[in-house]
Amino acid sequence: MLEISQTFVDAIVAQSREEYPDECCGVILGPEGSGKAQRLKPMINAAHSPTFYEFDPKDLLALYREIDDNDEEIVVIYHSHTETEARPSRTDIAYAGEPGAHYVLVSTREEIAPAIEFRSFRIVDGVVTEEEVSITE
Repeated sequence: MLEISQTFVDAIVAQSREEYPDECCGVILGPEGSGKAQRLKPMINAAHSPTFYEFDPKDLLALYREIDDNDEEIVVIYHSHTETEARPSRTDIAYAGEPGAHYVLVSTREEIAPAIEFRSFRIVDGVVTEEEVSITE
């Protein structure tokens, strides 16, 4: 189960709306070994695409250095789907390289507006498992 604050949920949704029509992306970090989502770090979608997200290689290198320097880990990797449901695509599954991370997808597609879908998945060796999300105050 993913436990995440309402503040982070609101920030991810806001970012997805700001970056529309492109997918937004980012990570939430926490102390190494804790599994606690404590620090949101929005990233730039280097693909600038409404159907694909990609972290800029320079930003990703800087992120891993920052994680190492701060004894942190990636707890959540998130991105938005602008026109489809909040479910990992084949591309998302193929690029999922952090087996310990929660993969959060948010969909703000037009047919469900103003509502959103906010879902979390584990993706390990190509196997996708949806998990419960507990939103805290």
